[in-house]
Amino acid sequence: MINLEKGQRVNVELQKFTIGLGWDTNSSSTGDDFDLDASAFILGENKKLLSDDYFVFYNNLKSPDEAVEHTGDNLTGEGEGDDESIRVDLSKIPPAAYEICFVVTIHKAEERKQNFGQVHNSFIRIYNTDTNEEIMKYELEEDFSIETAVEFGRLYKKNGQWKFEAIGVGQKQGLQEFLNKYN
Repeated sequence: MINLEKGQRVNVELQKFTIGLGWDTNSSSTGDDFDLDASAFILGENKKLLSDDYFVFYNNLKSPDEAVEHTGDNLTGEGEGDDESIRVDLSKIPPAAYEICFVVTIHKAEERKQNFGQVHNSFIRIYNTDTNEEIMKYELEEDFSIETAVEFGRLYKKNGQWKFEAIGVGQKQGLQEFLNKYN
């Protein structure tokens, strides 16, 4: 298993795997539950969504080709391990897809006065869907005091080979900022 550092890039040898995303929150700090949401943006060479259907999140659980599938919304982040998961099957990904960005956002962050400064132990990991063997993991150690969305990592195609890059970059405008960027 590879522990990644920010900016590190690693070849992805598997065709089918699961992206697990996890976090813990300081629920007492705001009185409201934290509802963090994982999303995947499937992008073309121009770094834009192939179409709106290639934005995979809690209201659109599968890409049209079923290459990327969100396993469902976790509303509280309670419990150990992955809080939300996204299954990936690169054998089904269309040739026009060059990148898949994995983003975690805080639902109603502004209304609930929540940000990633109140979130800790955040990670993204890739594991073999069939065997549950963990292949790589990136733990976000930065302090995101005002951000309401974080790009955890991305898969991208270079010279026909898929690679994973640990990103760990925050945004202040939540999910809308990513929608503006990739649409």
